[in-house]
Amino acid sequence: MFDPFADLTDAQRERIAAFEEQLRHFNRRFNLVSGDTVADFMERHVRHCLALAWKPFPPGSIVVDWGTGGGLPAVPLAIRFPGVTVHAVDAVGKKIQAVRAIGRRLGLENLHPWHGRAEAWTRPVHYSVSRATAPLVDLWRWHVRVAAPLAAPEEAWPPGLICLKGGDLTGEIAALHRLDPSLHVEQYPLQTLLGRPVFAEKVLVAVRDGKG
Repeated sequence: MFDPFADLTDAQRERIAAFEEQLRHFNRRFNLVSGDTVADFMERHVRHCLALAWKPFPPGSIVVDWGTGGGLPAVPLAIRFPGVTVHAVDAVGKKIQAVRAIGRRLGLENLHPWHGRAEAWTRPVHYSVSRATAPLVDLWRWHVRVAAPLAAPEEAWPPGLICLKGGDLTGEIAALHRLDPSLHVEQYPLQTLLGRPVFAEKVLVAVRDGKG
């Protein structure tokens, strides 16, 4: 079982707590996350997002969060991996306004919010992440269009798409393979990975190019 909080430093724990405080503040104005989940923020949001830290993102790598909303998973990942550049992309200006303010107040110099549509993003990235933003085929198209090569260490995530999804993904995975039959797709049930019943129908999905 993976405990995403176990390896956090005291400073990182303080930043996570400050993130919760800031998100609660901005959520009253911008409705960044569902109100009925705020009371269990650490479990429903932070632990969920930090499942992506099951394998590390290498220092110096570049991650983009498509449809970041309230900075989830971008902000927890920027806190957990200070040596990684994290771009938080969203087409809704008020959400990026909030994430930019949160990042500034937390002193996250590696967090870079960007207002715009995913299709308009042009900077190279090594990893794409997402939390229930769009179908897998759309996420992969956004990723592969700007994907840059990276020689990741064996213990790290291979470059590609790592996202948090829910429900039956049979159709989404079939659509991915119609787009590119060589793609490697792996699913990790979060209830098993995190040992929490609240994630019973949630999965972590990793997609990578099989041609390399």
